[in-house]
Amino acid sequence: MKTLFSILAACAALHAAAAECIVPSKPGGAMDLTCKLAREGLKSETDAPALRLSYLPGGIGAVAWHTMAAQRGSEKDTLVAFSGGSLLNLAQGKFGKASASDVRWVAALGADYGMIAVRSDSAFRNLAGLIDALRREPEKVLIGVSGTIGSQDWMKMALLARSAGIDPKVLRFVALEGGGEAFTAMHANHVQVVSGDASEATLYAGAGAGRVRVLAVLSEQRLPGVLSQAPTAREQGVDVVWPIIRGVWMGPKVEDAEYQRWVGSFDRMTSSSDFARLRAAHGLYPFTLTGQALTDYIHKAVADYNRQARQFKLIR
Repeated sequence: MKTLFSILAACAALHAAAAECIVPSKPGGAMDLTCKLAREGLKSETDAPALRLSYLPGGIGAVAWHTMAAQRGSEKDTLVAFSGGSLLNLAQGKFGKASASDVRWVAALGADYGMIAVRSDSAFRNLAGLIDALRREPEKVLIGVSGTIGSQDWMKMALLARSAGIDPKVLRFVALEGGGEAFTAMHANHVQVVSGDASEATLYAGAGAGRVRVLAVLSEQRLPGVLSQAPTAREQGVDVVWPIIRGVWMGPKVEDAEYQRWVGSFDRMTSSSDFARLRAAHGLYPFTLTGQALTDYIHKAVADYNRQARQFKLIR
């Protein structure tokens, strides 16, 4: 009996020691990758607890935001993944009255970039072919995006369309919950195009996968690794660049000592050469900020996104 109690106590202790990284979307997308990168990277941190993943999709991130900010705001070992899309949603008021000051920003783990992809057997061979089809018969091209009108995936296509003289209002978007669902829909031919992120595309375009063709990456120059053969939009005469920050935040009522403990863990993790290799394996590129420096960056980014949304008349 003592042995049984000892086992149960040990299991309880292990469960209590585990930290949680919440993915605010369904499995398979870039938010999922963010938490997995944090989990793998923190394994080398002896002071950091083991990280388990959980999924809390809904409302393009709003469910996770309000759950953590309002109901679980004091949990000292719970992280939530975020992206530039999360900041865009905040800027447009898609999380209600929420603001960037409502949570504690912990760490940016890397940068991603937007991309436009089709199935490997698609008739669209390059960005020019897609734009021509959108100009001639936009109603026949279904574009899968994570989120609704005004989401970052929507914004990427809207910027590309506007650069080509096409009114974004004529495009046909299909709102989906996360990048994983968007690629699933494309593979089932429910949509013909995915406006998503480079890190997501690496899951389907790598050696042995070959399930998608990336028509354009929205970066300043070609990306290394799996997508090295994918041309930029700029190469194809369309001057659109869309960088995406990826990282984690915590609830607003976490005590400062606990918050700083996590900031320190991520500072050490992201400065190691092992993490640089791990980040590259997850399809992300160098971009690291933590604590107050990240918080300042977030507030500026939200203000910039707000101005951009006003230009598209998404908000007043």
